[in-house]
Amino acid sequence: QVQLVESGGDLVQPGGSLRLSCAASGFTFSSYTMRWYRQAPGKERELVAFITGAGGMTKYADSVKGRFTISRDNTKNTVYLQMDALKAEDTAVYSCNVERWGRNYWGQGTQVTVSS
Repeated sequence: QVQLVESGGDLVQPGGSLRLSCAASGFTFSSYTMRWYRQAPGKERELVAFITGAGGMTKYADSVKGRFTISRDNTKNTVYLQMDALKAEDTAVYSCNVERWGRNYWGQGTQVTVSS
């Protein structure tokens, strides 16, 4: 079955960096677009970035453009989110997502807290 496991969340100071990872299994990873979402307390879930199967196309939310980079390693079935110049407003639970055969799959999420 499809499994997504995120890791890498932490408490970091404003201006700092983190790299999130999402390890996938149970499907042909290289064939699917992968997405990172985030949800802050009291807010709607927000699409942060996505990357196509072969990694040829990426897209970012305006709020993270120029600071975050999504990438993938199809040999490791893993998608990454490099987050630089972090701000307090980036505090959220970050989850990876894949849509497969019309169904959405989610990981358990990883907490990112940006605070001094």
